[in-house]
Amino acid sequence: MPQRSAPNISTRSFVYSTIMSTPIHHIIHNNTFWLSPQRCLYWEEAQALIVSDLHLGKTGHFRRQGIAVPQAVYKEDLQCLFSQIQYYKPKQLIIVGDLFHSKENRELDLFIRWRNDIPQVDVHLVKGNHDILKNEWYSNANIGISQEQLCIDQFIFTHEATAANCTGNNQSYIFSGHIHPGVSIHGLGRQSLTFPCYFFGEWYAVLPAFSKFTGVKVMHKSKGDHVFAIVNQSVMKV
Repeated sequence: MPQRSAPNISTRSFVYSTIMSTPIHHIIHNNTFWLSPQRCLYWEEAQALIVSDLHLGKTGHFRRQGIAVPQAVYKEDLQCLFSQIQYYKPKQLIIVGDLFHSKENRELDLFIRWRNDIPQVDVHLVKGNHDILKNEWYSNANIGISQEQLCIDQFIFTHEATAANCTGNNQSYIFSGHIHPGVSIHGLGRQSLTFPCYFFGEWYAVLPAFSKFTGVKVMHKSKGDHVFAIVNQSVMKV
């Protein structure tokens, strides 16, 4: 793994002294999570790659509706995920919801071939609101599923973090997705740009959407929150 560092980067200007092009780490409950510029986390102690909101098959779904979206977008997402698996060499892949976008289409056949190329990786999906395929399909694809949440040690993985499960009534830390978090960075004038981000609150985290074919919802940082923007294929703390 790359050498750990904790850069202090000002976010009040579009000129930054340091932008990391390699993963940077974040510690939660004495566990190390590496934040990748490719919108996924590597959990070092569990040897697990964690992703959210891939929305595979979305481009095919749009094309069936008569909206011209190139299939290259879908293929690039699969290739990017494959490259992250090659880089981190995880034993398991945890997906916190919305692996697929809608009903089965031809793009899912490509996913099956992709899945067959990584038989050594255990894949587990916590179902999201877009994961509407029948359970038999996931079983045939060698994907384990959880309906609402997956608990591993002192961590909970769920698609959508709610007020009820983020109040700190237990000692578990929650990883979620669903809202496609983003952060606005303001320059010296009135200009601002919005980027996807990793959001870490006191009791829960929201992961960026892995698919680039998504929008973002701007998160508002409070005292004690940690936010890492993904800027030009780099990760930086804001």
